[in-house]
Amino acid sequence: MKRTSLAFRVTASCLLVAIVAVVVAALVGLRLVGATARQVTRDVLAQQADVVAAQLASSPTGAGLRSVVQVLQGQDIAVVGIGDGLRLAAPGADVAAALRRADVERAVAGTPVSAVVESGKRTWIVEARPTPSGAFALTRTTDTGPLGTGLIRRNLAFALLAGAGVALLVGGVVGTLLARPLRRTASAAHSLRTGRRDVRVPVAGPGEVAEVAAAVNELADALSHSERRQREFLLSVSHELRTPLTAVRGFAESLADGVVTGDDARAAGATILQEAHRLDRLVADLMELARLEADDFRLDMASVDLVALLGEASVVWRAGCAAAGVDFRVDAPAGPLVVHADPRRLRQVVDALAENALRLVPPGAPLVLAARPGILEVRDGGPGLAPDDYPLVFERGALHERYRGHRPVGAGGVGLALVHGLVTRMGAAISASPAPEGGACFTISFAAPPASATSAP
Repeated sequence: MKRTSLAFRVTASCLLVAIVAVVVAALVGLRLVGATARQVTRDVLAQQADVVAAQLASSPTGAGLRSVVQVLQGQDIAVVGIGDGLRLAAPGADVAAALRRADVERAVAGTPVSAVVESGKRTWIVEARPTPSGAFALTRTTDTGPLGTGLIRRNLAFALLAGAGVALLVGGVVGTLLARPLRRTASAAHSLRTGRRDVRVPVAGPGEVAEVAAAVNELADALSHSERRQREFLLSVSHELRTPLTAVRGFAESLADGVVTGDDARAAGATILQEAHRLDRLVADLMELARLEADDFRLDMASVDLVALLGEASVVWRAGCAAAGVDFRVDAPAGPLVVHADPRRLRQVVDALAENALRLVPPGAPLVLAARPGILEVRDGGPGLAPDDYPLVFERGALHERYRGHRPVGAGGVGLALVHGLVTRMGAAISASPAPEGGACFTISFAAPPASATSAP
């Protein structure tokens, strides 16, 4: 179904508002102005009747009356003689009916008559005055007065048409001005959908329209950045997959061709097994990272004692550090430090951070597992990171290509991204900063545990 355009809607809205405003004003104005017009017409007609009566009183023969009657009739005022003393033109049927309703015969008896009567579908104003020889009456409809309702209706109709025309013009101009930047924004969005990432929209127009344009520009930047990171990540993962696969294929071909035998064959098998474990670890990390984004990723949240957790981890990592000549330390108080987390996933995070640190720490430098209320840290005395690299450290593959060839790197650069995803899913936060020991410090900040959690399970 085709939707109506914004320009059409704005134009229609302006037109509707203008019509409603004019109609309401017309209804109210017609009533008020009509009442005023009726009163003004009545006052003017009464003054004219008094003038005619004064002239007849000063000239009983009616000299000059004909010219006065002609002037009044030229103003759509009917002049009618009452009784037999004043000879004037016979009134029409409508005028005669109005005179009967006004009971103008009373004027013959010397009583002035001033009345507003309804006759047929018209409103008549009647002014009758006695004369020395009888009486006369002046009458006219309210439609023909100086402020006649007919004239008012015509003027209001003209105002309605003029208002509608102006509203149509203004609505069209405003609608076009509003729709133009939105059309540009829509065109840019369609270009983004087709794969273009170099399109940008001028941030102009009203505030809301400018916000939409700015949001589309930010979306384009975010898509470009995300796709660039994805390409870098895929390149790094492809390289990490290619290296063990090349080794596995080479040794497998040697075994198949009988090139290696005896102890060399066992060594080749051990190498194949080692590279297979490496591939398995990389694939497992990739699958785990993908599962983190699923809604059904399961966490078994419970109260966890950080001191006890680091104690368990230290058994493994103390031996590993001793074999590498690294100074391993645990910096934690004696009492329990309870947080709310998934104990298995939290141990996975600690092991991943410790493994990442041990890969970089030179012999003699420290690797520290530390805990304090609501905080868990993994610090090292390795080479650390450049200041600009800390904000990017948890992005998939962001630093893998940069440091590969300069220092040992993990498989595909997914380890820290996986750590960040696990910590975030547990409701905690993780950050990276320079460590006091000279290397990098990874800090996990936990939310306050539930009120019922007073000790570790």
